[in-house]
Amino acid sequence: MGSFSCESRPGLDLMSHPSALHWKMADWLQNCRSCLDCSADNGCLTCQQRLFLLIKREGIRQKGECVHTCPAGHFSLRGQDSNRCLRCKAANCESCFSREFCIRCKSEHYLLKGKCYNICPKGSAPHARLMECVDGCEVSPWGEWGACLRNQQTCGFKWGAETRTRHVVTPSPKDSNPCVALSVSRKCRMKERLCPEEKKMKKSRRTKRKKKLAVGEGSEEGGRLLIKSVVG
Repeated sequence: MGSFSCESRPGLDLMSHPSALHWKMADWLQNCRSCLDCSADNGCLTCQQRLFLLIKREGIRQKGECVHTCPAGHFSLRGQDSNRCLRCKAANCESCFSREFCIRCKSEHYLLKGKCYNICPKGSAPHARLMECVDGCEVSPWGEWGACLRNQQTCGFKWGAETRTRHVVTPSPKDSNPCVALSVSRKCRMKERLCPEEKKMKKSRRTKRKKKLAVGEGSEEGGRLLIKSVVG
């Protein structure tokens, strides 16, 4: 088991306060699992042979922890005296081979020669499946958004989808399939809820209803006049 430092909090004598000493020991045991040497305040100082020392920063303090594998954003470095997890320095990198050479990028970024890009450099294009910038694959700029459609109609529904496309200028020599998405769609609101035929039918029904009401009102008025003339 590692060494333990009885560093007390200001104004507190741990040896004269057993409960405080118990608290300190419990905290040390929690922070010092898998350590060879450990500090109650700074966690692990050295690890067992096959583990890696990971330094976590908590404000101005830092704590050591022994782990089997290094977390995202770090790479493992084995040394003669100790194994350590070191932070990747490459921007937008999730996993790296060394400080500056990335092997997997964060979400919405593409990998090219150890670096991560949100937009691939000229002369390359993003490979949708691999999330890499592929050399030699160039595509045209996106075209304009097409009409808002649903079931191949521009009317008759409240919502539809509009699509824009682009084409491959130079295909990738590494892959016979398109290196990037060549079309993309998004939800849209249709300008015309009713199609022309539906409008005509609705207008015709409205006209018939008005005529029917007019006939009914005329019949009712005629009846009233007939009753008035008979009574008179």
